[in-house]
Amino acid sequence: MMKRLIEAGLMFGNLIEVSSPTMVSRYNAALEKLIGKRTALEEFHIDLSGFSPEIGDELDDIRYLNPEGCNRMFILLSLDQLRAPLLNAQFSTMRSVLRNFFQDNSKELMALTVREAVLGELVHSMWRIKTPADLLELRSVEVEANTATDRLGDADKLARLIEAFRTGEDVWQDDAEIDEMIRLAGRVGDIGRNPVHLARTSYKQGNFYTNYFGGLYLFRNIPYPAMLYRDVAAGFPKIDGVETKNLANPVDVWHFLQLNGLITPIFEAADLDVKGLLRQRLDFMLVNALADQPDAPTELARLSRPDLRRIALRHIRELPPEFDVIAQALRAAEEGIKPRRLPGPAEPGCFYLYRAAQQPDRDLVNQILSEFTPLDIRQLFLCNKPAFYNAYQGWSERKQDYVVEFLSRDEALRDDDAWEELFGDGTPEAEEAPAAGPWGAVPR
Repeated sequence: MMKRLIEAGLMFGNLIEVSSPTMVSRYNAALEKLIGKRTALEEFHIDLSGFSPEIGDELDDIRYLNPEGCNRMFILLSLDQLRAPLLNAQFSTMRSVLRNFFQDNSKELMALTVREAVLGELVHSMWRIKTPADLLELRSVEVEANTATDRLGDADKLARLIEAFRTGEDVWQDDAEIDEMIRLAGRVGDIGRNPVHLARTSYKQGNFYTNYFGGLYLFRNIPYPAMLYRDVAAGFPKIDGVETKNLANPVDVWHFLQLNGLITPIFEAADLDVKGLLRQRLDFMLVNALADQPDAPTELARLSRPDLRRIALRHIRELPPEFDVIAQALRAAEEGIKPRRLPGPAEPGCFYLYRAAQQPDRDLVNQILSEFTPLDIRQLFLCNKPAFYNAYQGWSERKQDYVVEFLSRDEALRDDDAWEELFGDGTPEAEEAPAAGPWGAVPR
């Protein structure tokens, strides 16, 4: 069912191919050090963290680098992994932590990966999450890294010996110490010119989304903190200083976002093509209504906007109530005026007329909005891929065909200006534009 997404580069896109015997050997050395296992595969693909879907299948363990979900392990073969996505992320912050760590220490990591893979772990203050309240304790992430042969440990030891040699008395007469320095220098190189010491390894974990407890959002670095959850069965006791809100209640969620200034009406965004956005959302709603109609054309993606509208008129009763709200908003935008009134959160279409305010958690807020705008398949794909993949499996084959065709040629996936027209100035932590291939990763 997901094969078309994979072939189009819309799932597992931009993974890094590992096929040379040298790289496979380095990966195996790191993998054995981390989990005591090796792969028999001669070629595979890896994500930002070094996780491979093929190896996950081979080991029958999709979480072989993330067994408890809290402290994710990683294997770095090359800084090329920076352009890869992060699969199966338990926390929304893990991608930024890994990317920042690789970028902050790029010179040192490049020197290390010339000889072998770098391996490590993203260590939270807690090893296991048992209750929602435990998530409040996750305030920082420490990145522990080394190589399979402990080159960083050897570099630290060499640095201590050099310092002792410079400052100690009669150390120059100790042949054993000098021989050890020579041996270590042969392994780690000239640490005076090329220090093998990681510059930064600690990162804060602010507001985030996690898959724990059925999926929840934790916002604590805002004026009115809250935990937004969806799995009532998980049990959400009162947590001091943090409100709990059910994602099934759009009114509560909308008021939370408004109270903290996290959303803004799309009509107040000077950098947004409001008319283009609303027209596209109407198209998506038309396609959704036509996808299951036997008299509709098979290839909906080939229809022009006027053709799509004419066919949809025959099925006006199948259109969702959100359609009228968006159509009315579009008429106002085309006349150059603001709607006299925006619908409230209990009314259809409300969330389709808002976007995240331009603040540090913009992408996280857009992910929340995508949960309330499921008919906008582009926003769902760009901002909430797990929800997109889950929804895709329930769509008719005709709608799946349309979605794959549309996203394969959508400029917002590969053009910064198109992205900014949707979400504002500044691109997200971008993954390179997907291209067709067995795993989506075909360099341009």
